[in-house]
Amino acid sequence: MSGSSGDRAGPSTRDRLLDAAGELFYREGVGVGVEALCRAAGVSKRSMYQLFDGKDEVIAASLARRAPDHRRALLPVAEGPPRERILHVFQRLEELSAEPEFRGCPFVAAAVELKDPAHPASTVARTAKNALTAFFRTEAGRAGAPDPDLLARQLTLAFDGANSTAVIQAAPLDGLATATATALLQAAGL
Repeated sequence: MSGSSGDRAGPSTRDRLLDAAGELFYREGVGVGVEALCRAAGVSKRSMYQLFDGKDEVIAASLARRAPDHRRALLPVAEGPPRERILHVFQRLEELSAEPEFRGCPFVAAAVELKDPAHPASTVARTAKNALTAFFRTEAGRAGAPDPDLLARQLTLAFDGANSTAVIQAAPLDGLATATATALLQAAGL
């Protein structure tokens, strides 16, 4: 199935469906029904089932489509000291948590709601979270952390916990995520 962006006629049916799915699933959860999804995308259920085997595949494809943008929104663009690059991720999370439409990490939200580690969307979510952990591991190694793997896992845990806290409290993080990451970095001697 091709993911063409369309041409002068506008976005393809697939693109419209995945765009709507990404927005609806993030805002309302993956329990959104197929009818509501198709209505929001302006496509028929028949068209959806011609493009995807079912809603599970749409959930996974919409998360996979969101992953590069999510990564770009969090990770630093410029090179710099590893400690600053790690803290940048937490600072960006704090900025995002202050936005009215913030609903936490889309990957954690989907995986928690689905509760099935074998679900195709859970696999996509795990891949996205593993990529963040790999970023932390690389930077921790560059900084000379005694155990970059452990520190990377701790930072991911802090990141996911901060996301969840912002959602549960319905309030911005106001420095808490960065302070927590800073404490972890200091404890590792960085």
